[in-house]
Amino acid sequence: MHAGLRVGAFTLPNRVFAAPMAGVTDRPFRRLCRQFGAGHLVSEMAASNPQLWASEKTMRRLNHDGEPAPVTVQLAGADPAMLAQAARFNVERGAQIIDINMGCPAKKVCNVACGSALLKDEALVERILAAVVAAVDVPVTLKFRTGWDPQHRNALAIARRARNAGIAMLTLHGRTRACGFRGTAEYETIRAVKAAIDIPVVANGDIDTPEKARAVLAFTGADAVMIGRAAQGRPWIFREIEHYLRTGSRCAPPTVDELRPLLAAHLEDHHRFYGEFLGVRTARKHIIWYTSRLAGGAAFCERMNRIERCAEQVQVVDDFLREHGEHDGRLRYDTASVH
Repeated sequence: MHAGLRVGAFTLPNRVFAAPMAGVTDRPFRRLCRQFGAGHLVSEMAASNPQLWASEKTMRRLNHDGEPAPVTVQLAGADPAMLAQAARFNVERGAQIIDINMGCPAKKVCNVACGSALLKDEALVERILAAVVAAVDVPVTLKFRTGWDPQHRNALAIARRARNAGIAMLTLHGRTRACGFRGTAEYETIRAVKAAIDIPVVANGDIDTPEKARAVLAFTGADAVMIGRAAQGRPWIFREIEHYLRTGSRCAPPTVDELRPLLAAHLEDHHRFYGEFLGVRTARKHIIWYTSRLAGGAAFCERMNRIERCAEQVQVVDDFLREHGEHDGRLRYDTASVH
């Protein structure tokens, strides 16, 4: 195991990271993932366009009050000067690491030549990275994909340009932009990138069990793994993977008695962060992820979606969790359900 992975001046506590996911990894959820052992967390993607900085949505995403170091902010954009300006703006407001998004496959991002669309233009990628690195005195990292489509995998060329531009760490999702999240992630490209460059490389894509994390690390030689969709409704996956990598054995799943106060605290933090009206609505997806696979979860989610008050939402979730523990205190899953 690689102990003490360093990014700039920061030594990260372990090599199990939480992926930035728009609409998911807000400050309350990042706090929960950290409680469950995530060694590094990245904010939701923030726009580099100054015209959007004053919007309520962007200001909320840039609110890092109470977050422990290192505070990492992910930026999206296609203009080197604008991204450099955005990086300075965020560092002035507490960002300690800047992450550049060249991995998002969403059409609304790629249609404005941001995210993984940038992989088509390697020279522009290099200009963007060099401009951001020069603009701030904090580490700059890059999250990207293996290429634009399976016929144009250029991650190795991008990685070399990133290394030359002064990027401190790379996170590589094992799919092309054209693949979206379909099919299975391929790790051969991550392995080739790690073998070719001398900065930390993080493997991302389809890592959903401790055993898969260890296998991906062994195959790719990567310095860390990043967990995305598998943490939705299961933030304790970070603890499970970290424990397995450290000891070679599975840790016990969380008990209902452990989860109830943690999930209640997450919902209350979420409600404070968003306010009553937006909070109760944006919390629903988290509750569905937490409960839909449990026995009786589908019917519960249908009833929960009609609740309009935050306090009632917290109470019904707590009641449901208390009612759905096994005799050993573990959650009781519906074996026929599909996550």
